[in-house]
Amino acid sequence: MAVVDSQGRLFGKVSLLDLGAGLVILLVLVGIFVFPGASGSVAQIGSTTKPVEVEVVIRVAAQNVEGLLKPGEKTSIVIRNQPYGEVKIKSVKPLEDNVYIPMPDGKAISVPDPRPEIGLSKNLLVTLEGNAQITKNGPVLGNNKIKIGTPIELEGFNYNFSNLNVRDIRILEKKG
Repeated sequence: MAVVDSQGRLFGKVSLLDLGAGLVILLVLVGIFVFPGASGSVAQIGSTTKPVEVEVVIRVAAQNVEGLLKPGEKTSIVIRNQPYGEVKIKSVKPLEDNVYIPMPDGKAISVPDPRPEIGLSKNLLVTLEGNAQITKNGPVLGNNKIKIGTPIELEGFNYNFSNLNVRDIRILEKKG
């Protein structure tokens, strides 16, 4: 009796193709369970945790913004579409909508924008504070690097501000 017959079966029982496919599946399973790869966050390796301040500019399409964001309260933050958790609102500063008017002497003056539609929205400069892991590549909140320009979203009980970008980030030294 031949080891491989004319139909490609080993000892007339098992197809060589089936045996090869089974061997590949077995090697994949061994690779997944025996060598699962790097586990844990890269941010946790060789990093320290420090307080950070993150600034964002919010354009609110509402007239009454005084009760929305209050310093000292917490807000949920989403970084690059990944929920991070809660951070503290450090400050909320309304920003003026100004226009520049050129003067005959060549200078320009800044005056509040007189257009009526400006009253339909407000701009706020919001400073958030939380703890971030500081790595060689910069601060990391959760498992997300946070840098100037990073897309974030703020969510609270009665608001959801999306399409925001980090305007500034400051790494603070721990008090103590």
